[in-house]
Amino acid sequence: MTLNLDRYSHLSDATLMLLRVVTGAFLVHGTWDNVTSSERMQEFVVFLTQNGFAWPQLMAPLSVYAQSACGGLLVLGLLTRWAGLVVAFNFVVAVVMVHWQQDFRGWWPALVLVLLGLHFAAQGGGRYALDAVLARRRPGSRS
Repeated sequence: MTLNLDRYSHLSDATLMLLRVVTGAFLVHGTWDNVTSSERMQEFVVFLTQNGFAWPQLMAPLSVYAQSACGGLLVLGLLTRWAGLVVAFNFVVAVVMVHWQQDFRGWWPALVLVLLGLHFAAQGGGRYALDAVLARRRPGSRS
């Protein structure tokens, strides 16, 4: 009997895909009301104003549409590294501007999204991503 669980390493591409899809779906779900409702977007503008953001009328839709688009890209595994960087940047800003004064529990959701974004930027989409399909079609390219 082995305790190192190496026999499960073949699942890493599947678990990366699941992590990507769930994270992307979370981002789309979390922004969809702002995308589809001008009232909800205005509430987000007010939230950003209350938290000291510069140009909240610009930053609110920029953040919302970036999160929603990157969520969709993560679900598809398309431009995964770039989407990861954008997600990481967006949530670093959230940590610094909104969660900085909170305790660790307050930081946790945004901090996890920073780390997930960095992971996707470093790892890419994996075998079960459109990035991998496109890379196979281009000789000599990496996903």
